Amino acid sequence: MREVDDELAEIKREIIESRGLVIKTNNLTNALSADIKSIAKRQQTYERRLTLNSATAYVVFVLVSFTALKFAWDARVEFITAETQQKTQDNERLRKEARDAQKRDEDRALADAKAAAFYELVRQGKRVEIIEGFDAIKKEQLSKTELAAFTDAVDHARNELAGQLYHEGQDKTRVQRWQEAATAYEESLKYKEDSAVVAGVKLGLAEAYRHLGRQRDAIGLFITLSDATSVDREVQDDALYQLALCQMEIQAWNDAKNTWRALIRRFPDSHYTPEARLQLQGLTVMH
Repeated sequence: MREVDDELAEIKREIIESRGLVIKTNNLTNALSADIKSIAKRQQTYERRLTLNSATAYVVFVLVSFTALKFAWDARVEFITAETQQKTQDNERLRKEARDAQKRDEDRALADAKAAAFYELVRQGKRVEIIEGFDAIKKEQLSKTELAAFTDAVDHARNELAGQLYHEGQDKTRVQRWQEAATAYEESLKYKEDSAVVAGVKLGLAEAYRHLGRQRDAIGLFITLSDATSVDREVQDDALYQLALCQMEIQAWNDAKNTWRALIRRFPDSHYTPEARLQLQGLTVMH
């Protein structure tokens, strides 16, 4: 009976141990299940994160690729645009140079024709036409030799006309046609203000003005001639003589006396000096 009890006790103990072992196993199983679930959850999270990172990396790669492609495309477009603009500018420049060259050829041909016509005037000795046409011809595309030759021709024509008109003025002066004389002298000065006969022209013009009642105009010319160091002494004493007469005609007595004194002092051997002394004495007595 005791053996049965012991055996039952043993069985009971084994049952209790088995029950504890089952409970332990169950707990371990539950713990393992929880760990597996936790690992599975972490794995899912990792996979989602990996997927997200992969997607992000792909998107970034695509964006970087497109950005690089855009920069490369823009650089290529900019290069082609710049090259096109440069070629367009070169083309326009070449066209302009061609047009300019054609225009120069046309202008030169026209200038040659005008130069030939002007030379014909020079050859024929048409002095007035030469002078009047020179302002137009010198604006053309002439060579330096042509321009120098035409300039000399115009200067020669001016000298000849100035001399011719001077002699016409002298002829009119001799017959006392003072207005015509003044016109001839004025035309002579218009053609050449520095001709070889300019002193005689101005003296004749001043004398004509004096006889036309334009004493004040005459006085200015006489004073200029009498004071000029480059004028011949014969012209200077003539100018002083005529100046004194003008001043007497406008009753500038003191000026006239000073002019007579200057004539006597500067030109004691002049044929006007005896009359100058008489005139000065008379003015001194009366004024």
